[in-house]
Amino acid sequence: MSGPMSLEPGGPQQDTLALRLAAPRPPRRPHPGAFGESSFAVRLPRRGPDEQAVSELAAELADRIGPAVHPYEVAALLEAEGLAAEVIKERYGHPNLFSLAAALYERIPRTFPEPARPADPWRPDTLRCLLRGVLFALPGLAYLLTEPLWHSGSPAPALIAAGLVSWAWGQALGHRAHLRMTTGRREVGRTLLTGALLGAALATAVAAPFARGGAATLAASAQSLYMAAAGVLLVLGRERLLLAALSPLIVGAAVLPWADPGTAPRAGLPLLALLATLVAAGRVLREALAVPAVPEGGRPPLRSSLPYGLFGLAAGVLVLLEARRAPSAVIVLTLSMGPAEWLLFRYRGLSVSALRATATPVGFLLRSAGVLGLCLLLYVLPLLPAAWLTDAGPAALPLLAATLWTALLLQAFGAAWPPAAVCLAAAGAAGVTTALRLPPGPPVLPLCCGAATLCLVTCVLRLLGRPARHA
Repeated sequence: MSGPMSLEPGGPQQDTLALRLAAPRPPRRPHPGAFGESSFAVRLPRRGPDEQAVSELAAELADRIGPAVHPYEVAALLEAEGLAAEVIKERYGHPNLFSLAAALYERIPRTFPEPARPADPWRPDTLRCLLRGVLFALPGLAYLLTEPLWHSGSPAPALIAAGLVSWAWGQALGHRAHLRMTTGRREVGRTLLTGALLGAALATAVAAPFARGGAATLAASAQSLYMAAAGVLLVLGRERLLLAALSPLIVGAAVLPWADPGTAPRAGLPLLALLATLVAAGRVLREALAVPAVPEGGRPPLRSSLPYGLFGLAAGVLVLLEARRAPSAVIVLTLSMGPAEWLLFRYRGLSVSALRATATPVGFLLRSAGVLGLCLLLYVLPLLPAAWLTDAGPAALPLLAATLWTALLLQAFGAAWPPAAVCLAAAGAAGVTTALRLPPGPPVLPLCCGAATLCLVTCVLRLLGRPARHA
């Protein structure tokens, strides 16, 4: 057959499918005076459709008849409503279901409403993002509490060395743990346990040559242990537990504006916060390791996490260079990591909306550029007054923040090597220039960050300006 077959009563199928019988003989005409049926039959006029009843039915079902593209859909709707053949004939005056459906289809204009918008899969958890930004900055209270205890020999070089190693290691370990989440929670716990212990040991070993005594080495070891344990809690989504563990630092810092808490609280409160963080991380890891193991296929290669670690090292160097110029600006930058994470989610959600609203690759590229510009402005503009208040300069802090955010955006889409290479180049150029006191001097950091931001924005438009990345 080359087309659909009409199934309405009396259609063409009556000629093609009906059995062809011999034509019956015409009935014998009765005698005019004979007793017959035709003598007493009353011929009434045939009843037409009841227009009012049909109009009422059309008004009742208008919202469901409007989207129909064929009268058969209306017929199916009427059948689903339970309209029997007797009702159709008696109430609406139509001979069959298809006749009534055709009448309703003609009465109601075609309407094709847009489908309901699906829920945004990238809707961010605002409270969680803000809490993570606070948690990144809270450990700084430990340095504020313990600073008066270092009468001779500052532990800063050892702490900086350990911090850079811990930051780089933590970025790589976090990426590997997220890859292992596709296998099972026990495998994630085992990866975090092994990686956290190795990272803390490595950071302490790197910091030892920079320490001027055993106390500085102990401080670097404590910092490394905290960053390893805090990384475990953040990867496993236990931010509230980490906040509770850091409550001793909050209490100690709240007392400082009013009175000196003394030597014992200054040393004891950070130690208590460290112990609480270690206990919390151990408890969470024990829960993860108690889950039954999953048969593993193949482990992800270690080299896949390497660019994340290199980016963490480069970011640590850039932040350290900014801290030399304006230490308070680093606190603002750390707190802004919460809104930065929120904007990463919003970028993905707005990109999906742009994908639905455009029909051509060029149109999507333009919308994607607008979304990127909007997110960067929302992140950078609030940092301008903060940079002025912290004497960081109007360019260094916003450009550094833009560099880090665009790099994190590319990493969120799996493009790890471009941001790692660009940030390593910027950190290397700014670090060598600063260490050797080469020109242009202090402006080297905003110049390097500006160039890095320009390169990263180009990468974002080239890689993420394609619809396939967001489908």
